[in-house]
Amino acid sequence: MKILHLSDTHSAHHRLHELPQADVVVHSGNFCMVGEEHEALDFLNWFCDLPYCHKIFICGNHDSCLYGANIDGLDSNVHYLCNSGIEIGGLKFYGLPMFTEDCISNRQTHNHANIPDDTDILITHSPAFGILDLDDCIDGEYIPYGSEEILGRVMKIHPRAHLFGHVHRQHGVTDKNGIIFSNGAIMSDDYSKLNIPNIIEI
Repeated sequence: MKILHLSDTHSAHHRLHELPQADVVVHSGNFCMVGEEHEALDFLNWFCDLPYCHKIFICGNHDSCLYGANIDGLDSNVHYLCNSGIEIGGLKFYGLPMFTEDCISNRQTHNHANIPDDTDILITHSPAFGILDLDDCIDGEYIPYGSEEILGRVMKIHPRAHLFGHVHRQHGVTDKNGIIFSNGAIMSDDYSKLNIPNIIEI
């Protein structure tokens, strides 16, 4: 299976042209810039029109207008994952959003703990701690911004791939302990240019 991974487009999705072929496209959050409903609707219209067999998206911390929302009317091949999963082509995808309301309570800890053990493709907005998560240079050293809870869960369940974004500076793909880690942040760290989308093959 070939997966096109996007993240952190921040309302610049219309600038993405000639996207590569894939079986599934995944957007791991922050399709909005300021979290307003019209931004989300514009993204959803664009995303639903993409010519892929399956389309999956989750929310990031900029997508606050969808907190607690029920999204109706999506095409049958467009899947909104919010602490939920779907099986496609024998692979189990699970999506965990990053809403500020959950992060400042204990709900996000509960959400992390509930990631199923049999997940093949984990989609979160935040990176796992220490993996493609360095940002903000202080005294000559970059600071890790990933989640230790996500790292612990990933190392326990050992998915085939972990797709995320959030830290724009660390766009890229790496392999650790047999797990593919993809930071799909499209917008560069200074918001001046767009990165090339990641392609993951499972």
